[in-house]
Amino acid sequence: MAFMSFLGRVLFVSVFILSAWQEYNEFGIDGGPAAKSLSPKFHTFSDHVTAQTGLQLPDVEIKYLVAASIALKAVGSLFFIFSSSLGASLLLLHQAIFTPILYDFYNYDVDKKEFTQLFVKFTQSLALLGALLFFIGMKNSMPRRHKKKAPKTKTQ
Repeated sequence: MAFMSFLGRVLFVSVFILSAWQEYNEFGIDGGPAAKSLSPKFHTFSDHVTAQTGLQLPDVEIKYLVAASIALKAVGSLFFIFSSSLGASLLLLHQAIFTPILYDFYNYDVDKKEFTQLFVKFTQSLALLGALLFFIGMKNSMPRRHKKKAPKTKTQ
């Protein structure tokens, strides 16, 4: 059972590890292709948040967002493989921050092809988010194992 759980965690984080590795290899000076595709989406997301809530998101360089994404995925994945709630929390943080930015289906009409593609990817990210929440919930609901103390021998 322990091996199957470990294998499941490895397969689960393979998505994050492969993505982080690809973004790291392509990073370069300007953040690479990930920064180029994230930049207009982040500005659109920022404008959308400002229009809906009145809150202004701070200006950040996109290459730092990409670097943060790589770090969250890499460190979170490594911790998650070894059954750490911290790793699951880091991956959860990544999903919560980047999912609405990357998969902005809400900016397209329902009839558009982009809407369907982005909505499918958005719901897949929500499924990953749900799996992480499930893991954290199960991890916190299990009682901790305590080491059994060896019975003391009576000496007289």
